[in-house]
Amino acid sequence: MKNKLYTSIGLMSGTSMDGIDISIIQSDGQYEFYNILDDYFEYDVHLQKELIRLRDIILNQNDLFKNSKELMSLERKITVFHADKINQILSKYKYQIDLIGFHGQTIFHDPQKKITKQLGDGKLLSQLLKKKVVYDFRQNDIENNGQGPPLTPIFHYIISNIINEKFKTGFPIGFINIGGITNITKIKTISSNLEENITAFDVGPGNCLIDDWVRKNSNKKFDKNGNISKAGKIDQLITNQIIENFDIETYSKSLDIKDFDNSFARGLTFENGCSTITNFTGYLIAKGIENMSNNNKIKYLICGGGRKNNALIDCIKNNLNNKNNFILENVDKYGFNGDYIESQAFGYLAIKSFLNLPISFPSTTGCTRPTVGGKVVKNF
Repeated sequence: MKNKLYTSIGLMSGTSMDGIDISIIQSDGQYEFYNILDDYFEYDVHLQKELIRLRDIILNQNDLFKNSKELMSLERKITVFHADKINQILSKYKYQIDLIGFHGQTIFHDPQKKITKQLGDGKLLSQLLKKKVVYDFRQNDIENNGQGPPLTPIFHYIISNIINEKFKTGFPIGFINIGGITNITKIKTISSNLEENITAFDVGPGNCLIDDWVRKNSNKKFDKNGNISKAGKIDQLITNQIIENFDIETYSKSLDIKDFDNSFARGLTFENGCSTITNFTGYLIAKGIENMSNNNKIKYLICGGGRKNNALIDCIKNNLNNKNNFILENVDKYGFNGDYIESQAFGYLAIKSFLNLPISFPSTTGCTRPTVGGKVVKNF
């Protein structure tokens, strides 16, 4: 007898703070998964600027308190924005929605102090949409001594099985998610023992340093296709210095865009700075791949906005030792739109949370035991 299929909306707004990805999926919260619809809605300029400004000035717990009124106002605006866009989609999609997985907009994250703040009022969203909402996905993991993110590995695990059945890719297989921060998942094989077969961690910046450089030095929001970087030249002296002075001691800690800055490129031309920052980012991702792979041959499927930055992908490949051990391909080649893996994931995580099933594990976030994630609210 088959498990019940739930229809869920997944919402994701990443560290680029440019807008929200919305996906409608169906799943039993286990191995069955079907993607129904994906869409993207851009924040208006004023909302994005307000988000970036507040994120940049909130550096500690005290800053959260000092700016609490502004944060509450902004949280309401973001929640209403999400509700409006979901209503647009639901006016065309006539089937019953069981759950909404609401990630929210990360404004501050410090797992060492057990603090993680995503702007997004789950109770208000439930009230506005008359739907059950699952939100605050990270806090339970942090309370169990986890890092909070990455939370998508359990979804990578499920779609790796779908991809293998259709394309015979075999195992092990990996996923490289290049958003604002880059995280990597490796799946040894599909079995009932998740903890022995799935490993994940953050490895370094993704788009965050590049986007910040482009925004501050031009009227563009990001380096489309890596064209700006490709027009510049890598400053090898600066690259060597920053690599020598930068060391990720452990991959056991989650990363935030505030853990990095691109001040080392100050003084370079716009194009050369972008090229040098892109190469540094690619170097860190390459070292993360090598650390994850232990020199075993493995295919990695790349998802997230960074997969479209051809200059960044080239830098990753160029910085890999034993290049023949690694195959890097876009996840799009295997029937999944790489822009919406995270929004689909949060639709899936909402179902797992609703069913009281764990979404994070010691081998993915460092939590002490498999942990059930989001809070479920029905406010109507």
